[in-house]
Amino acid sequence: MTDEDDRRDVRSEAEGAAPEEKEPVDSADETADEPEEDGKRKKKQGSFWKELPVLIVVAVVLALVIKAFAVQAFYIPSGSMENTLQVGDRVLVNKIVYHTRDIARGDVIVFNGLDSWDPEVQVNEPSNPVSKALRAVGTAFGVAPNEKDYIKRVIGIPGDHVKCCDAKGRVTVNGVPLDEKSYLFTDPITHEQNKPSNDPFDVTVKPGQLWVMGDHRELSYDSRSHRGDPGGGTIPVDRVIGRAFVIVWPLDRLGTLPIPDTFKQSGLTKTGAAAALPAAPYALGILCTLPLAYLRRRHHRH
Repeated sequence: MTDEDDRRDVRSEAEGAAPEEKEPVDSADETADEPEEDGKRKKKQGSFWKELPVLIVVAVVLALVIKAFAVQAFYIPSGSMENTLQVGDRVLVNKIVYHTRDIARGDVIVFNGLDSWDPEVQVNEPSNPVSKALRAVGTAFGVAPNEKDYIKRVIGIPGDHVKCCDAKGRVTVNGVPLDEKSYLFTDPITHEQNKPSNDPFDVTVKPGQLWVMGDHRELSYDSRSHRGDPGGGTIPVDRVIGRAFVIVWPLDRLGTLPIPDTFKQSGLTKTGAAAALPAAPYALGILCTLPLAYLRRRHHRH
């Protein structure tokens, strides 16, 4: 056999290992499916953008309805409630609770002080319509301060005799001294705690009125500072917007705002006075807090 024959055999063996033939693909069928899929995709995208404005409107309307009748967010603009509430905290206010029970001593309430108390924080009025609109939205959703709303702790309810101070420098309600150490402002550097009050007072709360004070007694401009006003420093019950029951922002300060134990003394309670928080608003508070607790756990993980 010649060298030429050997080369021919080797070439034929190599060529014989040809790959299996693939079935022919109808390229026309593939290209026919692609425009149909692209059309569906474009149609879905188009319908989403058409529905988005409707979804936004529905979300805003629902938020406004909830704000008007059930729960509203508020921004804390001053340090008058420290250490309980810090500047910049956001709290949720239950607007239903006082339709089911009376206002109780120890409640942290938000009330409208327009035409009765001067604003604690002066907020400059926006100069242009866009800024005004943004501020109105921010105020409505609790992300901007509102100078006409206040947040204080209820110390005396209608009929209470509120006095300061007794021989030990404590505020008394109906002759019962209050132990306020759990919530009065404590300086984080010196660890000194505010006195219950630097100014003496002796007030009997009239029907339909409330005596309120901030937890940062040396900073709070509260009932003590308004004794020259027509209400003698008290505020009308019908100006109360609701009870602040939970801090929702920032996440590392997430927590509830319960009534301190000192207000649960048996000597304070009168016949027919407000007692424990009823089940419905309490359940509402729990439902609102659960998703926030979940967010807080995720925040700490990251």
